[in-house]
Amino acid sequence: MNHQSSHPQPASPEESRRVAEAARETSWNKPGFLRELFLGRLRMDLLFPFPEPKGIDRPEFQAFYTQLEALLREVDADEIDRKGKIPRDVIRKLAALGAFGMKIERKYGGLGLTQSEYNQVMKLLGSRDGNITALLSAHQSIGVPQPLALFGSDAQKEKYLPRIAKGAVSAFALTEPEVGSDPAKLAATVSESEDGEAFILNGEKLWCTNGTIAELLVVMARHAEDRAISAFVVEADWPGVEIVHHSRFMGLKALENAKIRFSNVRIPKENLIWKRGQGLKLALITLNTGRLALPATTTGTAKACLQICRQWANQRVQWGQPIGRHEAVTHKIADMAAHTFAMEAISDLATAMAEKGMDIRLEAAIAKLYNTEALWLIVDDTMQIRGGRGYETADSLRGRGEPGIPVERMMRDARINQIFEGSSEIMRLFIAREAVDKHLQISGGLLDPHNSLKTRLGLLPKIAWFYLRWYPPLWLGWSHWPRYGQFRRLAPQVRYIDRTTRKLARQIFRGMLRHGPGLEKRQAFLGRIVDIGAELFAMAATVSKARKVFKEGDRNAVNLAILFCQGARRRIEANFNALWTNDDRAAYKIGRQVLDRQFTWLEQGIVNLAEEVHLHETLTGEQYQQAIENIRHSDVSLYTD
Repeated sequence: MNHQSSHPQPASPEESRRVAEAARETSWNKPGFLRELFLGRLRMDLLFPFPEPKGIDRPEFQAFYTQLEALLREVDADEIDRKGKIPRDVIRKLAALGAFGMKIERKYGGLGLTQSEYNQVMKLLGSRDGNITALLSAHQSIGVPQPLALFGSDAQKEKYLPRIAKGAVSAFALTEPEVGSDPAKLAATVSESEDGEAFILNGEKLWCTNGTIAELLVVMARHAEDRAISAFVVEADWPGVEIVHHSRFMGLKALENAKIRFSNVRIPKENLIWKRGQGLKLALITLNTGRLALPATTTGTAKACLQICRQWANQRVQWGQPIGRHEAVTHKIADMAAHTFAMEAISDLATAMAEKGMDIRLEAAIAKLYNTEALWLIVDDTMQIRGGRGYETADSLRGRGEPGIPVERMMRDARINQIFEGSSEIMRLFIAREAVDKHLQISGGLLDPHNSLKTRLGLLPKIAWFYLRWYPPLWLGWSHWPRYGQFRRLAPQVRYIDRTTRKLARQIFRGMLRHGPGLEKRQAFLGRIVDIGAELFAMAATVSKARKVFKEGDRNAVNLAILFCQGARRRIEANFNALWTNDDRAAYKIGRQVLDRQFTWLEQGIVNLAEEVHLHETLTGEQYQQAIENIRHSDVSLYTD
């Protein structure tokens, strides 16, 4: 098989939609705060009083946490970044502490941490080193332990979990060279062996985090006969498993990320996880809780940024006073503190909801989306406040006698968070689909062009009955004084959330009426809807947590929450205005014209990369590499007319 030249057939939009829909959880059997919010119903009872984290005061957890913190203090994160490798000794010490078995049950040799305890660890790791964080998070949040914990057979758990708890690194393999967030194009295949006792795996996987050192892999592949997608445990030392490339990146220099080739790999049938054809659903369900690691990690990084800026703004003197006394800097620090508080509230709340058994598919996705984007702004402000010292590497700072504060490294490492485990754009589409799920259940048949006129007319009584009961309360609800008085000074913010929740539901309904079946293509519109919902969730989480902190004795938490909510309200109103007054059509038209080569004159006067891209599109792997070498060693100009 020529893996380099084989490409999957392009999937039609209909097939991509069908595969994505088949992988969704189709029912909502448990309460969900955000699902209710997108329907215009504010359920503050689901998050107030702010839930207590589960288990973090346990002596066993506190002992582990203390030992891990001590180990992280010994770690030279800048050396890891410089050399592009986590020392084996560090990995060995992490294994000895039990860090590779944090979420594995104690009966299998793990630590049996709760989700709250695990996320406390993720915050700690996020404040110190992104490479170790990625190693442990990818291993436990999406690697072999989580799918086996949720869907593995007793035999699979007994075989693999004790080995993992001792330090066997695991990885997750879904992405392929031509397949990102569209699994309909998945090209890796399995077929039944001649003896009927195994599956034979062929294909390639790209960007497999931990792949270069993993002993165990979760691999997604299609069954050759019917294209159903299943998940398998694959051992990395089996014949036919080959690491063909160690990928390197802008940040996370020590990320053990691999391109892996599978050539006639024999997988025993007992290594099928869960059920045949349930691979994508397994991945999505696993990610519901697996995604909670990133909001926690980014919260830890934000806390570190806040500490760096607070210390520097008090220390650095310009124009006769510390820079922290200059309004431009003070405002940045205030906004940073408010967002860090909100990020922790979002992360802790989503985690507690998961522990209470709520359906958190929306909460986990929005927590990932919101916190990763908020962190990027915080890191950018940290760079700005530190100025040249932020842009300078930690090694260089130490080399001239200053503290090696690694803002430059933090920025490089933080950027991937908006891409990891679903890019921000994909997250918005996923959230938007779930946000309108109830409407599609009720009226989707009316909008389906494949349904006959008779079928559509038959659906009208059911649709009318639902909307006649649902829509009027969106206008008639009471969201003014004295409602929500129990929130005291924060009550006006909760009243705003209530009013705006109903307004958001009305706008979603209006969008469905205006755009009909074409709504799914209005990604800018849907993105704004999602961003409004995310801000409302952030406000609700922050208000609830502020009341908890206030009762514990810190009165300033309320002021911090109010500052955050005021900023969130401005962002919400801007998004509402842009729903119906925007340049979406003009922007789409111009974008298409750029793609159709109508503005290539804008690209003149540069060193042209198009020749290399063209070669990659037309030549096979070995031919492409040889052509590039020929260009580099010849007098052929890379400039084109």
